[in-house]
Order: sequence, then C-alpha cells, then structure tokens
Amino acid sequence: MVRPRRLVVLAAVVVAGCTSTPSAPPPVSSSPSVSSGVPTTSPPTTTTPAPAPPSPEWTVGGRPLPLRPDGFGQVLPTPPELVNRHLPTADVLPPPGDGRYHSTVAAVPDDVLARSTWQPSCPVAATDLRYLTMSFTGYDGRVHTGEMIVGARVADAVTRVFGHLFAARFPIEEMRVVTPAELTAPPTGDGNNTTGFVCRPAVGQSRWSAHAYGLAIDLNPFCNPYVRGDLVLPELASSYLDRANVRPGMVEPGDVAVRAFTAIGWSWGGEWTTPKDIQHFTATGD
Repeated sequence: MVRPRRLVVLAAVVVAGCTSTPSAPPPVSSSPSVSSGVPTTSPPTTTTPAPAPPSPEWTVGGRPLPLRPDGFGQVLPTPPELVNRHLPTADVLPPPGDGRYHSTVAAVPDDVLARSTWQPSCPVAATDLRYLTMSFTGYDGRVHTGEMIVGARVADAVTRVFGHLFAARFPIEEMRVVTPAELTAPPTGDGNNTTGFVCRPAVGQSRWSAHAYGLAIDLNPFCNPYVRGDLVLPELASSYLDRANVRPGMVEPGDVAVRAFTAIGWSWGGEWTTPKDIQHFTATGD
C-alpha cells in the first residue's frame, strides 16, 4: 500500500507473528507466464461466480483524514461499511472471458511506466522491471484481470503465486499500478490495492523500501494492516487487527498465500515482531 505524505507503504495495519513452518502449496496447472505476452491458462474453476453484491455506500479515497503530527492520518475506528469489507472490483483491464487463470510477463510498456512511480532516481532501472497481468477473483465472486510491476528476476515466480491464489479463490479487491499522485495525496486510510513496485522509502525511514526494487508485494492491505506502536496503516483498518475474526482476504499463518510465497523463497511481514506488516511479502526480508 502507498503511504501518502511520508511516501509510506500502505502496509495498512500489518502484522501478527507466526512461527509455524508452512508446507509447500499444491501445484498449479498453469505453466509459467511468458514474455511474448501470450497468456498462460489453467482449467476453469468449477464454482459458479456469485452475483455481484450490492455496493456499500462507500467511495474509496473520498474522505481525507485529519493528520497526526507525524504526517500520517489519524487512526480512527473502522467505518461499519468496511468492518466486513466486501467492495466490488472496478475493472482496469478486460476480464478473461473463460473463467481461467491467465498471466503475462513483458517489459514495462512506456505508457505504463509513465503512469507509474518510476523515475530515473529510483534504485532500479526500468529495464530491470516487468509488467504483469494476472487473473484474480474479486470479493464480488467474479474473475478480473489485474496489473502489477515487479522486478524482472521474480516475475515468473510471482505469476505462479497468484495462480495458487486464483485456484484457491482467495479474494483480492484491487490490483493495479500505483500512480505518482498517490504518493503525496492526503491520507484516506481506506485503500486496499494489491501491488508490487512502488518507488518510495520504507515506512518511516530514509532507505529505499523493497517495493522500490520491485521485490515486495502488499496483499489486500486493508484486510492485512501494518502496525507499529499506535500507528495503523491503512488508518481505518483497526477492526482487522482482530485476527481471530477471520474474514475474506485476510492472510493467516500457514494459509495458501503464506505457503505460495514461502515456496518461492519470500518471507512474510506477519511474522515480524515490530512492525507487524501482515500485508507484506518480500524477496529481500525487508
């Protein structure tokens, strides 16, 4: 997640520790994504997509928060509409028509790079990044196509991870490239974008985040917030600090998300002591 004001990762309230050793995820039938842009596919799921639920009276990003002295938004109680988050997905790219998992890997197109947070001062060259498209299941029960930028060396592995999530029907609300405007926008504390590359420092620090190298992914940040002391990110996600109240999209110790990322050698911020970054998966350990 993106942190306005301090260029902070939107690691919404991230983290509860876990010491269990997750097992390897079950195999996914799709083959690795390819640089030609030809999508890889898996057999269609047998579950009939549920009809889209009525949309709650909530517009994401529409209500700026009062600021704390540290520049973050005030941590407020979770609005009733978001306690059991179930917002529909707005399609950024055309959804697949066959209900199967599709993924592509390609060099980052110029127009995508231009609307991303990449700039020459970033710690990674644009040629060392890759643009992914991947199918995912939304909270609305429908199949969508998401987009993500990651480091070139992890691109194929990331598409396999999301293939496992798709096969398990793990719900994802949103998956799109973060824009420069989001880095300095007033905090609203209600974002839930699953994303990879964001050229910004680590939360509250001057060093580059692993996201700035395309080597970290935040998964459903609102449902899996970042927590450090009295800071919760996103700021309205406090109800998701109750990890015993399991709701769709939450990452739990040993679940399909943890197993899939562990299988490609990544670690989970939910196992950290402080901060707790439940949304955060990283190839670097940061």
